[in-house]
Amino acid sequence: MRRFRRDILCTGWNYWDHFEESKGKREGQDVERPLHPTFFTKGPDVVIGPYDDIAWDPAISSKWDYEAEVALVIGKTGRDIPVHEALDYVWGYTLANDVSQRDLQRAHGGQWLKGKSIDNTMPLGPWIVTADELGDPQDVQLQCLVNGEVRQDASTRQMAFDVATLISELSFGMTLRPGDLLLTGTPAGIGNAREPAVFLQDGDVVVTRSDKLGELRNRVVAV
Repeated sequence: MRRFRRDILCTGWNYWDHFEESKGKREGQDVERPLHPTFFTKGPDVVIGPYDDIAWDPAISSKWDYEAEVALVIGKTGRDIPVHEALDYVWGYTLANDVSQRDLQRAHGGQWLKGKSIDNTMPLGPWIVTADELGDPQDVQLQCLVNGEVRQDASTRQMAFDVATLISELSFGMTLRPGDLLLTGTPAGIGNAREPAVFLQDGDVVVTRSDKLGELRNRVVAV
C-alpha cells in the first residue's frame, strides 16, 4: 500500500453511548460532553490493507483495543465549508479500524496522537464506495467482531455530530484537500469499557463490516 502523504484525520467521542461507556475508565482524564466534535490525527504509517495483519507488540502496549469506524475521503479542496454544502466535498466512504493502545493514550498528557499512531495497525478498505452510490451517510450499519463475537453494532444515525457537521467544523480555518481521510468515530462496545476489560491478543481475528461498505478481516500477529 502506498504511504499517505498527510496524517489521518480522526474524530473522537462521536457516539454518545461510547462516550458514556468510558466514563470513569479514562484514568483521571474524564471530561464533560463536548459541545463540538473532538478531532485528532494518526500518523500516516498506521495504515494497512483490508486483509493485512495488525502488527501487535506487547512491548509497546498491554492494552490493544479495537474501534470500528466509517471513514470518508475528501474529493475537493475546501475551507470554512458550510454544513449545507459539506457532503458535496466527499468523494467516497470506506471502513477503518482505529486500533488503539490505551495505556499509551493515557500516558502522554491525555492527547491521543501517540496512542493511536503505532505503525501498521489501522486496517482500511476494502474499497471506496462513491458518495452518490452510498447515499445518506447517516444510514450505515457498522459492526466489529473479534473471533466471531459481535463487540460493536450500531448505525451512523447514532452519531453525536453528523458527517456534514464534522466536515464543516474540521474545515473551519483549516484547508481540507483531495485524498484527505477522515475517520468519523466509533460506537459503544470497545474492549477498554467492558467489565472486565478485554484487549486484543496475538492470534485474534478482527472483522470490521458494514451493510454498505464491505468487510475488513485482519489477524492480530505478534512482531
